[in-house]
Amino acid sequence: MGMGFRGDRMRAFGCFALAALLFAALPAQAEPDAAVAGASGLRYPAAKRLDLVEDHFGVKVTDPYRWLENDLRGDPAVRDWVGQENRLTRRHIDGLPGREALKKRMQALFAHGRYTIPRKAGGRYFYGYNKGLQNQTPLYVRDGLNGAQRLLIDPNDWAEDGSDALAEWAPSPDGRFLLYAVQEAGSDWRTLKVLDVATARPLDDVVQWVKFSQLAWDGQGQGFFYSRFAAPQEGAGLQSSTVGQELHYHRLGTPQAQDQLIYATPDQPRLSHTAQVTQDGRWLVISSFQGTDPRRELHLAELTGGKVKVRPLVKGMTNDWRLIGSRGPTLYFITDQYAPHLRVVSIDARFPRRGARQVVAERMDTLAGGSLVGDRLILAYLSDAESVAELIDLNGRKVSDVPLPGLGTAAGFGGRDGDPETFFSFSGFTTPSSIYRFDTATLRYELFARPELPFNPDDYGIEQVSYPSKDGTMIPMTVIRKKALALSKAPAPTILYGYGGFNIALTPGYSATRMAWLEQGGVYAIANLRGGGEFGKAWHDAGRLANKQNVFDDFIAAAEYLKANGYTTKDGLAIEGRSNGGLLVGAVVNQRPDLFAAALPAVGVMDMLRFDRFTAGRYWIDDYGSPDREEDFRLLYAYSPYHNIAGGKDYPAILVTTGDTDDRVVPAHSFKYAAALQAAELGPKPRLIRIDTKAGHGAGKPVDKLIDEYADSYAFAAYYTGLKLDAQPR
Repeated sequence: MGMGFRGDRMRAFGCFALAALLFAALPAQAEPDAAVAGASGLRYPAAKRLDLVEDHFGVKVTDPYRWLENDLRGDPAVRDWVGQENRLTRRHIDGLPGREALKKRMQALFAHGRYTIPRKAGGRYFYGYNKGLQNQTPLYVRDGLNGAQRLLIDPNDWAEDGSDALAEWAPSPDGRFLLYAVQEAGSDWRTLKVLDVATARPLDDVVQWVKFSQLAWDGQGQGFFYSRFAAPQEGAGLQSSTVGQELHYHRLGTPQAQDQLIYATPDQPRLSHTAQVTQDGRWLVISSFQGTDPRRELHLAELTGGKVKVRPLVKGMTNDWRLIGSRGPTLYFITDQYAPHLRVVSIDARFPRRGARQVVAERMDTLAGGSLVGDRLILAYLSDAESVAELIDLNGRKVSDVPLPGLGTAAGFGGRDGDPETFFSFSGFTTPSSIYRFDTATLRYELFARPELPFNPDDYGIEQVSYPSKDGTMIPMTVIRKKALALSKAPAPTILYGYGGFNIALTPGYSATRMAWLEQGGVYAIANLRGGGEFGKAWHDAGRLANKQNVFDDFIAAAEYLKANGYTTKDGLAIEGRSNGGLLVGAVVNQRPDLFAAALPAVGVMDMLRFDRFTAGRYWIDDYGSPDREEDFRLLYAYSPYHNIAGGKDYPAILVTTGDTDDRVVPAHSFKYAAALQAAELGPKPRLIRIDTKAGHGAGKPVDKLIDEYADSYAFAAYYTGLKLDAQPR
């Protein structure tokens, strides 16, 4: 079992009928002429407006750009609008000073070898290694820790533009086979394939329509468990709601049509089901959940080689249950049952009615992850958004601290009962991930891989501050800048980043693109807003549903703090956020446009009245609420970025970014938002949209596309905050 306790991923994996009167739409009318964007001289593409009004609980809501919800692959009008917008954005950004120099520096910062955390199976070690600027990371294997490195899979050969990625992968328990997932153009859909490790040749097995699945081999390596949905209708794969997930078992050498259905809930189609198999191959644990909240019901099956018989283990979706290891019939879980900051318990698989027995009690620091390695538990905690780890014996007694290299974020620690060897990564804000090997018996750790850096991390300072939000709550924030800049106390152009949702913690982690901004003399600040997972359940609850405005207030207060305390100038602040963070940026720009010089909302959730109609959107009701409940509707409508653009005010320069194959947050959110921005009277600064092709929500994005996106975004932010980009940053 492995653990990860780095919180920079969104764990949100939509279709309902609005309780509203839909008035018949009049024929679409194109605007007579595209508007000129004030002093910027930009002429925005004409976007037709629908006279579309809906009644939501007595509130008349307009949606003039709903036609932009159509898939551009099937609608020429949407495709034409996208092309015009991209050409306009390209002309503007290509004319910004320093953009090419910034791109070249980002390329140099990426140009070092990067390893992923090794996984051990049958004496073989599997890991990813990217030489630096490879679009996708190849997978290698060693026979023995000191064996020769051998290439298994190079996904860079799969697509000419590098848009197909190696996603999840798992070696069979004996290391003979490798199960891996192919991700096309950034989509959440996966195709599963199997490789013979000795020969690196693919088997004939192909499994399709897999999404939001764990990969779990049976104990003998004869087959695997996976989660899938029904094949979508032709052309609807990137927009249709994901309901009716089923758990299946595939036996090697057989066609997918013969796969065994293990578990499904057709009477509850909104439930999702994922599988784990204990490291000894004895127990199958099935986790069922409905949204992004960690509330799960568990089922269990003993894998005897015969028919898989599933029975309840934990009834009712009330608490979080995360399997972290097993020994014989004893299963170890992290749970928030009676413990908002989480604790470790064990359950006897033979007698589940006896309930959970406490192994490690809750404490003030949030328990972020755990695993059983050798004969000890490794538990990771978040302490002031930094990782600390401890070794605990199976009776719950502390053995020692895990010797981490410093303050930062650790991840990995996969392992198995009886084998003391494990690997973990460690990174900080200005140091890329290094990989370490750790022995839980001897407590010794050694370096496995460390990247060579084209800069000196000691040149940069990291300051942790706290500031009061609107209601007086103290919010932590990390400020990163050159030490020389800090000593001079001179304000500088600053990017403020936030997320604030889905119980996700923003912990220390390296970013080559962010480093390029810092090298140029910019400041970068990261606010740990309410709604995140830094401080347990109460912190999450304080920033979701009826409390969502707290997140926006926290972010606005961060901006005010940075200005009041001399980190940045009156006109030198840009804000950045992705996904739920894109929603954050859109909302606070509407509420306080005077605070910001530039805004970078990426792949954002911008229409809060229709988010649950597409793909994974239905999962997010746990954090946002449901638009078809009146109380939730009124809250959502009050801050929805698309619906609250405040015409008549001067807005910051805005660069919206999205991908045309994003099937997590469909690009229609960004399309509609950008069209509405461009139609409103918002002052002279540009409001542009950058639409990447064959790019999804972020995972699997080719390195060259990533560099291009951030070179564009940060050159845009630099120009409008006054940061002068230097081809040779000092």
